[in-house]
Amino acid sequence: MKRTNQIILSAIILMIAPVLAARGNNYVSEVWQPDLGNGKYKNPVINADYSDPDVVRVGDDYYMTSSSFCDIPGLPILHSKDLVNWEIIGYAIAEMPEYAQSAPDPSHGNHVWAPSIRYHNGEFYIYYGDPDLGIFMTKTKDPAGPWEPLVHVYKAKGVIDTCPFWDEDGKAYIAHGYAGSRAGVKSILGMIEMTPDGTQTIGQDRVIYDGHIENETIEGAKMYKRGDWYYIFSPAGGVATGWQEVLRSKSPWGPYEVRNVMDQGSTDINGPHQGAWIDTPDGKEDWFIHFQDKGPYGRVVHLQPMVWNSDGWPVIGVDPDGDGRGEPVKEYKKPNIGSSVAKNNPVESDEFDSVELGKQWQWKGNPNALWYFCDANNSQLRLFSQKTSDSGRLYDSSNLLLQKFPAENFTATTKVEFAPRKNNGKIMPGERAGLVIAGYNLGAIQLESREDGIYLSEIESLKSNKGGQETQNASLKLDENKPIYLRVNVKMTGKKPTQKEDYKCEAVFSYSFDGKKFTTFGKPLQVTEGHWIGAKVGLFCVRDWESNDSGWLNVEWFRITK
Repeated sequence: MKRTNQIILSAIILMIAPVLAARGNNYVSEVWQPDLGNGKYKNPVINADYSDPDVVRVGDDYYMTSSSFCDIPGLPILHSKDLVNWEIIGYAIAEMPEYAQSAPDPSHGNHVWAPSIRYHNGEFYIYYGDPDLGIFMTKTKDPAGPWEPLVHVYKAKGVIDTCPFWDEDGKAYIAHGYAGSRAGVKSILGMIEMTPDGTQTIGQDRVIYDGHIENETIEGAKMYKRGDWYYIFSPAGGVATGWQEVLRSKSPWGPYEVRNVMDQGSTDINGPHQGAWIDTPDGKEDWFIHFQDKGPYGRVVHLQPMVWNSDGWPVIGVDPDGDGRGEPVKEYKKPNIGSSVAKNNPVESDEFDSVELGKQWQWKGNPNALWYFCDANNSQLRLFSQKTSDSGRLYDSSNLLLQKFPAENFTATTKVEFAPRKNNGKIMPGERAGLVIAGYNLGAIQLESREDGIYLSEIESLKSNKGGQETQNASLKLDENKPIYLRVNVKMTGKKPTQKEDYKCEAVFSYSFDGKKFTTFGKPLQVTEGHWIGAKVGLFCVRDWESNDSGWLNVEWFRITK
């Protein structure tokens, strides 16, 4: 019977594999390349803020999702054939429904926390915990989308980091953590049974492990079964400073034994934990995807080899002293999948030649059709000015079009033309648009309309999360309104990093009228992370008044280079 089921499953996978594998063109990044081209790779395999990553393998294909918090579209979906080369193929949340929102946009740091992706009965499922509202689920047959509307599986406060598990006896469970900020207690793991269709819970949530003594801040539960053992892979010790624990039991409800299977060890990879156990299609190799918190750069994605010892415990990374506790690798041989894979990285640059935004872009909340127009005929993006914040601060605006930092050092350049609204032939003041770096510290080089014309200015807002206001560091009146090139150069500064706080980052803005000679403008911005995320780079077009029409910013292209 088991052999028959395997044959049926293989036939299904063969039928859907062409659909699942038929993805976009390969994009090779200028600023970070994990595939060394010699059969080896270097970490991080994605040097961008895909925090709390989870991965599932279906046939020969790997699919990843990660936390997206308040950014929309949410729940990014990435695809890979070899766990090293990844591309963005879509999102599971196109728009956040009202019933899944606990605060108005932009709700920094809220909504989608630490999701899990699984494949069950021919469908992909993603579960995530909202710290204020509880557990949500969405599913699909094609991970590139569309995904079904979110289902509110469990209403609760403080339940996070959820992972579904379907057992062989037909029962289904959700393992999860608790957010101390909402639940009033942390460092524990919970389990709750759910209906086999995964749409609602059954009975009472129960604590299955207390980590207060030896594994403080344990969270991020990922549940699996191997043989007769149930395993829960959980990080402990804090986001930037922790380690990877594994729990095992003969019952989903415990009692659980616990072992530390990876920590920083002698490496400079701090806080290596929270992710996914996966294997190769032939089942001969085991691997682990996890993150490293790099402060202003966010939580980047690492790939580690993994082995199962004869005692039934895994070891993640390499174990030079043989104590059963691994440490992360910087370089290693690529997973043996039986074939070669072309280099492929998440897209960064955009020529705006499509009727849709590139998949690298996210807004700071639910997008509005009135914010933008993808003008494919003219190969440009038009951003209409909109007032989305009464405070006037960019930090409070939801119509920021942003993408993740792609590396520690990079340059972002865009060619734009500003067209502020006119009334009776005169420019209306109060519109501004340009290039922005957004974290707790926010900076921008912008074109703005004033009573006497158009100005180029550079602004910053330090500690925006604490109420910091925007200040102007430089201003230049433009003699004529014509296309202009805006640029920001991002560089890692400071000492060689071994911990999160060692990652220092500086952004320098500049401009040009010919695209060749750039003039530094304003003063350097000391970049910081945002709320549970790394800093982002992108575009904006805002105004401080309401009206029946708007001005706009035409964006010819946006390019990430060295």
